[in-house]
Amino acid sequence: MRQAVVGLLAHVDAGKTTLAEAMLAASGAIRVPGSVDDGSTHLDTDAMERERGITIFSATASLEWDGARLMLVDAPGHVDFSAEAERTVAALDAAILVVGAGDGVQGHTETLWDLLERNAVPTFVFVSKCDLENPGRGALLAELSARLSPGCLDATALLAGDPSVTEEAAASDEAALEEYLASGELTTGTLARLVASRAVFPVFFGAAPRGAGVPELLDGLAALLPERSWPREFAARVYRVSRSARGERLAWLKVTGGVLRAKMQLSGSDRGVPWQEKVNEVRLYQGASFETVTEVPAGRICAVTGLSHVIPGSPLGAEPAAGRPLLAPVLSYQVLPEPGADVSALVRALRELADEDPTLGVTWHERLQEVHVQLMGEVQQDVVRELLRSRYGFDVGFGPGGILYKETLTAPAEGVGHFEPLRHYAEARLLIDPLPRGAGVEFGTRCSTDDLDLNWQRLILTNAMERDHLGVLIGAPLTDVRVTLLAGRAHPKHTEGGDFRQATYRAVRQALMGARERGECLLLEPWYRFRLTVPADRVGRALTDLTRMAAEFGAPEPSGDLARITGEVPASEVGEYALEVARYTGGRGRISLELAGYRPCHNADEVIATASYDPEADLPNTPDSVFCSHGAGRTVKWPEVPAHAHTVADPARLRPYRAADAAFFSR
Repeated sequence: MRQAVVGLLAHVDAGKTTLAEAMLAASGAIRVPGSVDDGSTHLDTDAMERERGITIFSATASLEWDGARLMLVDAPGHVDFSAEAERTVAALDAAILVVGAGDGVQGHTETLWDLLERNAVPTFVFVSKCDLENPGRGALLAELSARLSPGCLDATALLAGDPSVTEEAAASDEAALEEYLASGELTTGTLARLVASRAVFPVFFGAAPRGAGVPELLDGLAALLPERSWPREFAARVYRVSRSARGERLAWLKVTGGVLRAKMQLSGSDRGVPWQEKVNEVRLYQGASFETVTEVPAGRICAVTGLSHVIPGSPLGAEPAAGRPLLAPVLSYQVLPEPGADVSALVRALRELADEDPTLGVTWHERLQEVHVQLMGEVQQDVVRELLRSRYGFDVGFGPGGILYKETLTAPAEGVGHFEPLRHYAEARLLIDPLPRGAGVEFGTRCSTDDLDLNWQRLILTNAMERDHLGVLIGAPLTDVRVTLLAGRAHPKHTEGGDFRQATYRAVRQALMGARERGECLLLEPWYRFRLTVPADRVGRALTDLTRMAAEFGAPEPSGDLARITGEVPASEVGEYALEVARYTGGRGRISLELAGYRPCHNADEVIATASYDPEADLPNTPDSVFCSHGAGRTVKWPEVPAHAHTVADPARLRPYRAADAAFFSR
């Protein structure tokens, strides 16, 4: 039996979950389709999902139709949970993009389309709510062709062999064109190949609540889904981590090679530290219910218990490492607990939630005694608040959101940290090199084992990787750098593990302070990639706004009586501009945003002045060192530390990094 993992993606309120219910009912997988309005859907199983009527967590269910087994994954549609949708896309063999007939292509629809394109996922389009007022099939196909791809073709006409539509499909591929010119038609196998290569995107029309168009969609999927073969060697990728109703940690996997078996030993690496664990149970979920199985073959998805180290995106077995996520939060919020709350327990709870959702960054500011989280928006904020209340008993509020800035270096910086109060001793010498944008933070060593035992070197790297290091401009997280251990020194009697932690932290900060003094620190801010569509007579206003916002953009592209402007803009300048666009265009304009990455801050001097951050007053992140003098520890200020250090800089270790030098671990 042919099989495929098929995801359903859409802008919120497009009718995605209703379509999933209709597909399950049409196939006989469930007796009666559930309703979003009355909270009875089989796939929105969480109480928050049923209360809000939106999908927050991806859910799975299987159906069989015409000799094909389809494993459906209902992904979140709200923009605040687009990171969950992005992780889900990595597990898909094909996708159904749902577009509301009345709303047409929305900004978030285009973001999802780009996500599917970057992951090379074959895509079907289902235009829902065709029983309500809409511009008509021809106008909708024209919009899909213009906004998404010219390969969006009427599926009914395509499968029926309509000459005009078949000719359009054939024109997308040389071999298909030769077949069409020779026979006047395209075989189903050829159409499936065009769908698999993303040359053609079949478009179906219907009204899911009444079941209209759903059998045709299932027929099309069964006929046109691409065949896939999988390698024999075991491989899998984690696309989600959650908790069961009983509190068990569930890792959701797509098996991409071999067979996954219960009680199987799996191994991996967590920030460079190897781990090995056993799979306890293997489960196949159908909405909220599941069955336990002994094995799952390649090409299928499942949930397993027993894996405590994996996170979404973790590769298992022969699966290659994933790229960095494209969607990430750019806003940071202060968490406001109730008076008397156990803040340390709150931080632990938040970090457990972040274990399930890596985009939920959690930071404890020791100097301010504040907890901050990075979130996608206000709806995700409400979800985190409810999870903290229902799962951990914390009632919290949130302060106003602020832009999540980051810091990096423009030139290499060497730093040394020494920690030697009475009966303690450790010294670490580090080199911090700048890396390309988006690289994150890497760690490694060039230190000789003749100078420092390998176990101490590993401890230093572990200490370096266990926290977010803060920059010295505004105290924002450090990124896009490589931290290399150059040298270190331990004492045979007095060195303890915690001593190297102190030495390592101080070495990083001492290096950054030197870079700051030389003007080699750089403040980064998030930028959005945007598409702004406005009526042609409002282009002047749009260009004026974009210039004021320090955006970079190309010339407007006309499309009928509308114009589209694309470019990039600092996230800090966007604010509520989407609402402003709707106001000055009478509701005809829209802007879609997607994180483009971090770039140098366009108003760095203003941001630094406003922050008024004093890195030397940030005692939990001090750049100073402690040396022993006359039997007691003495603090030495950071500029004087190199003169007192017990290790020396070796010019040979400061040469540019070469891949053969050492293994580096990224975070």
